[in-house]
Amino acid sequence: MLIIKTIAELKTYLKNEQPSLKIGLVPTMGAFHQGHTSLIKRAVQECDRVVVSIFVNPLQFSPTEDLAQYPRQLATDSDLCAELGVAIIFAPNLEEIGITGDASTQGQLTTITPPATMTSKLCGKYRPGHFTGVATIVTKLLNIVQPNRAYFGQKDAQQLAIIRRLVTDLNLPVEIIGCPIIREASGLALSSRNQYLSSTEKSQAAIIYQSLKSAAQEFFRGETEADNLITIVKDQLAITNEVKLQYVELVDPLTLKPLAQVETIGLLAIAAHVGNTRLIDNMILRQPIIAIDGPAGAGKSTVTRRVAEQLGLLYLDTGAMYRAVTWLVMDAGIAVDDEDAIASLVKDVIIDLIPTDSPEIPLGVQINGQEVTKVIRTPEVTANVSAVAAQAAVREQLVKAQQLCGAKGGVIAEGRDIGTNVYPDADLKIFLTASVEERARRRSIDLKNQGQKNIDLPQLQQEIQARDDKDSSRAIAPLRKADDAVEVITDGLTIEEVVAKIVNLYQVSYQ
Repeated sequence: MLIIKTIAELKTYLKNEQPSLKIGLVPTMGAFHQGHTSLIKRAVQECDRVVVSIFVNPLQFSPTEDLAQYPRQLATDSDLCAELGVAIIFAPNLEEIGITGDASTQGQLTTITPPATMTSKLCGKYRPGHFTGVATIVTKLLNIVQPNRAYFGQKDAQQLAIIRRLVTDLNLPVEIIGCPIIREASGLALSSRNQYLSSTEKSQAAIIYQSLKSAAQEFFRGETEADNLITIVKDQLAITNEVKLQYVELVDPLTLKPLAQVETIGLLAIAAHVGNTRLIDNMILRQPIIAIDGPAGAGKSTVTRRVAEQLGLLYLDTGAMYRAVTWLVMDAGIAVDDEDAIASLVKDVIIDLIPTDSPEIPLGVQINGQEVTKVIRTPEVTANVSAVAAQAAVREQLVKAQQLCGAKGGVIAEGRDIGTNVYPDADLKIFLTASVEERARRRSIDLKNQGQKNIDLPQLQQEIQARDDKDSSRAIAPLRKADDAVEVITDGLTIEEVVAKIVNLYQVSYQ
């Protein structure tokens, strides 16, 4: 790992990298905690090279805020980055970034001014100039590094929305990735400012998350009115005098416009003081996303369909999506190993999954407006789907399509990378698994029911283990248990018992 402090040296390094490598950027101010670690881990998983910038940005601090006291620990942060697989730490000083003179006057920099409609509310109302300072430095970093992806935490939801807007407005060629909030056991959102809290204040601060969760639970029970949801938060915070509420608002998570009620998705955001420390937190209100991952033969498809039926969620049949693309490739007369032609074909593909009233075919499938529900199940498509699905361009495009389907929530999906790659911010993640012996036993029963005889059980076990090894070591989105997934071992359980476990986990969390 390199520690680079000048723009010229960083650009030289990046210029010498292969153009095809995917570069990830994690902008930080250092003083890493587990929230930063989660951003870096995800960037390392998804990118070929990761640059972590460490720059305490004076432009985003007001004269009354804690710039001088903000922790600076480059050596400790560097050690952690090296352990996590970061390629470069970019740690410029003020002069290198272009800040001279009095930082409160923006240090002579040409500043980026986000729309007032996004900066005049929530934290912006109480921190004038803060988001101009953030936008200015983030834009400089994006231009310097020119990453394919940049990673930001959902805890700073207003910042995330503003950065997404500036990337759109300035046509910057980077994908902004929002990552889930990481919390302490009490629910308190991790922040560098938590170190200013005493142990007593930390306990008191936990009510901030508890109040948001109470409102979210009422939302899942059907409450959508903003005034009622905000009142729930305020009433719970009123239990303790030690937490001084600054604001609680319900807004659109992309535009930050106030919402009178949640129609599809809303951002419930809060700021409060505990002692002398200002804390922020938020919660996205939308119907839940449930992600079920696990190895082959664990019963994911059957279980996921049953859970979807019981909870009234859309079953996102990712396998059908790959089959639809395979059919499109074959219908176009393209060889299934012609990666360039397939990449061009799927670039703008549109797949629609439409719920039906048929228990045999719960989802209709359309691709580019063509009805393909039945033809994608033919032996010809089945024989070619693995070859098409293995291609990076296909997987990348379909992950985007799956994420678009789940943007408003209310879905359940299964696979081998749903909770780690497709929906890393899923509300409930399940890792459904079973021992190799159990999966081989189930497979042998299936084969017997199909009329096969003389089944070699040890051979089945070897094949299943080999499949596990292959899935776990593949270069793109390998099978692994997400850190926040609940493991459900299905040995000795019926399908009904497994479904009941997952439904119960959902009900405990959201009802």
